[in-house]
Amino acid sequence: MAKYIGGDLGGTNVRAGIVDTETGEVTNLISVPTIAREGQDAVIRRMADLFLNVIKASGLKVSDIGGIGIGAPGQIDIENGRTIFLPNLYGNWVNAPVADKIKEYTGLSTYLLNDVRAITFGEWKFGAGRGARTMAVYAIGTGIGGGMVIDNHLHLGLDGTAGEVGHSMIDYNGPLCGCGNRGCLEMYASSPAIAAAGLKAVVQGWTTKIGELAGYDLNKITAKTVSTAALQGDAVAMQIYEQVGFYLGISISNTICTIAPDRIVIGGGGAQAGDLLLNPIRRTVKERVKLADPEKVTIVPAELGDNGGVIGCALWAYQQKEG
Repeated sequence: MAKYIGGDLGGTNVRAGIVDTETGEVTNLISVPTIAREGQDAVIRRMADLFLNVIKASGLKVSDIGGIGIGAPGQIDIENGRTIFLPNLYGNWVNAPVADKIKEYTGLSTYLLNDVRAITFGEWKFGAGRGARTMAVYAIGTGIGGGMVIDNHLHLGLDGTAGEVGHSMIDYNGPLCGCGNRGCLEMYASSPAIAAAGLKAVVQGWTTKIGELAGYDLNKITAKTVSTAALQGDAVAMQIYEQVGFYLGISISNTICTIAPDRIVIGGGGAQAGDLLLNPIRRTVKERVKLADPEKVTIVPAELGDNGGVIGCALWAYQQKEG
């Protein structure tokens, strides 16, 4: 059975659609507010209603759907379909039996996966990773998530935690990260880190368009503000992206030395800067990777956008159910 539901549980919205697991086509995509402050049970019930509404909108019956895959932003107990730790979702999600509850409400077998591991799976099968035997994804947003496919298999490692590239160390004496370690890549190259660099430039009085683009309201300076300025040729903003690309390039160089991928895929909202970010990454990799041939590693933007996770979750559910 080729049709599965892919769901994406985010801090702001829950999105779901029906995915044809043979073609990657997504239909009947619907998004509803998460409203996490109402608590775990209310969010799970809202998700179940969303999945049933997606099926209803498609004109299919519940029995026409093979199962449900859900991507969640954090640490997942994949085997038991429970969330262990969701750092960016309000409320207590420790050991929440999400898969069992969704199955109880919908009657459909449900499987959980980390959201960026899901994006990785989707991009590998139907997106920028098509044809790659081994690849890694760097998803740049509020944090930096990641995932890896090794020898044509989604690599999950110990407890499903493989691919946490955002917590590779750039400087072991660096600033404290939310994970408890110091000097993690997230602290240097995530969207908040880019915004903070833009804010610092404005506060220090550097000549830059960043302040103007934010209406001279420091609270409105975001990574998008900085990327917009950079794309307009603003020298300060361009230098911020040079530095961010360098830090990403260092982490990616380590990944290349570790798993020797044929492709690196850069996704997430932070990747909207395009070549402003990709070019310094590529230069750094070329300079720093000595034992593998960096020319054989293609570094490309993600292709599936917001649908990557929805597609990857559906594929994961299909793989788990069909074996």
